[in-house]
Amino acid sequence: MVSTAPCLLELKGLSKSFPGVQALSDVGIELKESEIVAIVGENGAGKSTLLKILGGVHAPDAGEIKIDGEAQTFQRVRDSMDLGISLIHQELNLAENLSIAENIFLGKQPSRGLGGLFTNRRVMIERSAELLAKVGLEESPRTLVKNLSVGQQQLVEIAKALSTSARILIFDEPTSSLSLKEATRLLRLILQLREQGTAILYVTHRLSEVTQLADRVIVLRDGVHVDTLSGEEINEDRMISRMVGRDIQQFFGKQDHSIGHGEPALKVQDLDFAAATEPISFSVRPGEIVGFAGLVGAGRTELARVLFGIDRARGGTLEVDGKQLRSIDPWKAIRAGLALAPEDRKSHGLVLPMSLGRNLSLAAAQRLSYWGWRNGKGERDLAEKQANELSIRSTGLASPVNQLSGGNQQKVVLGKWLAMRPRVLILDEPTRGVDVGAKSEIYRLIFELASRGHGIMLISSEMEEIIGVSDRVVVMHEGRISGTLVGDEITEEAIMALAIRSTSQSASE
Repeated sequence: MVSTAPCLLELKGLSKSFPGVQALSDVGIELKESEIVAIVGENGAGKSTLLKILGGVHAPDAGEIKIDGEAQTFQRVRDSMDLGISLIHQELNLAENLSIAENIFLGKQPSRGLGGLFTNRRVMIERSAELLAKVGLEESPRTLVKNLSVGQQQLVEIAKALSTSARILIFDEPTSSLSLKEATRLLRLILQLREQGTAILYVTHRLSEVTQLADRVIVLRDGVHVDTLSGEEINEDRMISRMVGRDIQQFFGKQDHSIGHGEPALKVQDLDFAAATEPISFSVRPGEIVGFAGLVGAGRTELARVLFGIDRARGGTLEVDGKQLRSIDPWKAIRAGLALAPEDRKSHGLVLPMSLGRNLSLAAAQRLSYWGWRNGKGERDLAEKQANELSIRSTGLASPVNQLSGGNQQKVVLGKWLAMRPRVLILDEPTRGVDVGAKSEIYRLIFELASRGHGIMLISSEMEEIIGVSDRVVVMHEGRISGTLVGDEITEEAIMALAIRSTSQSASE
């Protein structure tokens, strides 16, 4: 159903850039009353930036936002809310130690008494009960939020938005943490809100939900509005095709390397952990680069943390070179030959105030020490060797690592672990936040490591990277492996289909 109502929200020529990134470029969108418009796109397409602009978190560099035909300027979150826009984030924004009613009316409590000094709790409870009935949450307004399920908390967020008389509701991945039953109830509620005149922007990676809800679909790709779909055009194949339509045949400098056919370097069997929705099994052979693809929240980083022993597994086995690791922790993982270059290098991969030399030799410090005493010369020699081999650009080993570029910092993280001569390297987003030149150098290094016989587990949200680097691609969807692709099967469309669709479509095991 396409709404014939007047345009409620109009975006024209919206652009936004951050250092080194053009997040949005000349984006235009219309939203009418009683209409659901879905916004789809890959990671990095610009969806989050667009929502933050509408929510008053970011100001656009250029373009115009109109409400009811009148141009508006959002300088803060309150400006957006005052104009009837409510953004319901993927990460819920509730105070768990307060009641449902207190959350709904937090900062806008009905008052009583001289000068309105006191909260009128009776009115607050009555209004909350009305809102809870509207969203279908059968709980007392006095119930503490911490005692609710995630799905129930999501309904409290919607009730909170409705308490402000919001005319435009923006949902950001609202079902990502919900059970099937809770998600179904939420989708039904969203359709009811549309019938009551509410305009809705719906952002999700779950295309099956888009086909159920959307009157129109806005497709973003690399910060550009590339298409608008409606009617029969709204199907999963068409959306995937428009989302990934760019040419990904880029030169990665891929090098030939032999893949071992004997004992796997890493073998994972029936691994169960908190983020897994079913046991996970896979292997990485010596000299093989196995890419792990999936959308945000698919469980890839959580898997890496469990393999390295940061988080505990609930069951399953882990073998490195045929030797099983028991009750794994990071130190046992390192000794067995595993190394993890984490997603957030600044918080978890480096000690920023320390020097380049100390960071490069840090993992090997115990191996180089004598009877508990540091071997300063050994550390310097090792650090110098790693810096030269990886072509790390700096003013010297004494340089604080926080003064290096992002690409050189990433090479420090890799160099630190290479000094330990690991059998398997787990690389979580190894080129995030680095420029094109540094990416090329890191790809060269990955291929070189594979040619030396290291097993590489590469986690990346960049499709070109996964396709251009991997020998085999494992795709994860909501805490499970939804498929494995090899050779000519490794295409952007095939990866996205497995990453988004709820049914397993394994092309090759």
